[in-house]
Amino acid sequence: MKKLLFGALLLLAASCTKKQEPFALLPVSDFDTTLNGKAVSLYTIRGGDLTMQVTNYGARVVTLWAPDREGRYEDVVLGYQNIDRYVNNTGERFLGAVVGRCANRIAGGTFTLDGETYTLPQNDHGQTLHGGLNGLDRVVWNVDSVKADRLVLSYLAADGEEGFPGNLSITMTYTLTPENGFKITYRATTDKPTVANISHHSFFNLKGEGNGTVTDNLLTINGSAITPVDSVLIPTGEILPVEGTPFDFRSARTIGERIDQENVQLKNGRGYDMNWVIDRKSPDDVEWIASLYEPVSGRGIEVWSDQPALQFYSGNFFDGSTTGKTGKPLRFRESVALETQKYPDGPNHPDFPSTILRPGEVYTHTCLYKFFTK
Repeated sequence: MKKLLFGALLLLAASCTKKQEPFALLPVSDFDTTLNGKAVSLYTIRGGDLTMQVTNYGARVVTLWAPDREGRYEDVVLGYQNIDRYVNNTGERFLGAVVGRCANRIAGGTFTLDGETYTLPQNDHGQTLHGGLNGLDRVVWNVDSVKADRLVLSYLAADGEEGFPGNLSITMTYTLTPENGFKITYRATTDKPTVANISHHSFFNLKGEGNGTVTDNLLTINGSAITPVDSVLIPTGEILPVEGTPFDFRSARTIGERIDQENVQLKNGRGYDMNWVIDRKSPDDVEWIASLYEPVSGRGIEVWSDQPALQFYSGNFFDGSTTGKTGKPLRFRESVALETQKYPDGPNHPDFPSTILRPGEVYTHTCLYKFFTK
């Protein structure tokens, strides 16, 4: 009897000390399926005050729960509520995904490497965007290991896949740190010359998904120049100083302060979708490159990276016609993407930071989103 009583007391103590999360996670069963003969599921990791759910279909961050200054939680990334919404997608394609093997745009869907011209699928007004029709966001990644605070994924992009040369072997780790950081590390090798520029494409709304505009968010970018683009968002090759332009976020400004000025609109008339050249102290170190702060909730993100550039996108093409996982519309200028990367169209600009990867070399990339409140 004493043994039974002692056991019951232990169970009661464990149940009392178990942390009760102040939010509801998406059910794993809504993501369990098989695609192209490979198992797909939903994985939950935790670190510090953060909780995140990831599906290995496109290595997509589906939910990311973060507290505000009062300790109240919201899911601060846009996503869909089940795997079918991602696979049979009628809305935004890249929610929470890894993008590549060459992120951003490649002009005309072609590039030349070592005298050979490669032709890629054109999926964005005659350009190749984020790896083509079936980039890294539309494949099933291998789940190499799952721990309480991290998820290790891998994928072999085959020679000729989406027109790119070389078997590109990629390992990617998502970690939630004790200091409320969401850390992403990439490592890739190839067996023949290719291009590699891999990035992460979460759409953040620090008020919570579907909870209002981002134009009142304060943004700082440690970049004194941009790579201006033409009417289809391909870099012209210039490096344009931000001084005296609406692209100057070297000190904190609200996103909406100058978003409608003519030289921001370009030909699309919608808002920011531009690559900033980062003022780096070292070419290799992980450094602070940007901060985003939402004053109502007090949530913020610092962006740290070892990459030379940042693509900032202000949710210009959401129109409310589709809903996110909470049933709320995904509307115009209600999210931002902050993508650490090399410059767009890098394979066609030899004077840009090189995207070329050769056998014997290792592509590495670290991106850290540090969440804070104030």
